Amino acid sequence: MNVKIQTVHFNADAKLVDYVNRKVEKLETFHDSITKIDVFLKLDNVVHSIKDKVVEIGVHVPKHDFFVKASSKSFEESLENAMQAMVNQIKRQKEKQAA
Repeated sequence: MNVKIQTVHFNADAKLVDYVNRKVEKLETFHDSITKIDVFLKLDNVVHSIKDKVVEIGVHVPKHDFFVKASSKSFEESLENAMQAMVNQIKRQKEKQAA
């Protein structure tokens, strides 16, 4: 599994990159044939808005791609929300394949 983390308009510190890596590697427990995970960390510069840290996750598996986007006041919270949505998408897809 190949994990690629990209930051847009800022440089992430090693602590944040390690945190993201640890979290997204847990996706392997939900789908065993993940080939690639793309994570985008963005600063959304909306004036007078609290929600300014955006996390986008793209998961690539054979014959299917999953994508989620979440934003909040911290990258950690955005990542948690995006991970929950991603896990739900993967579980739904696996249920459809099993049916």
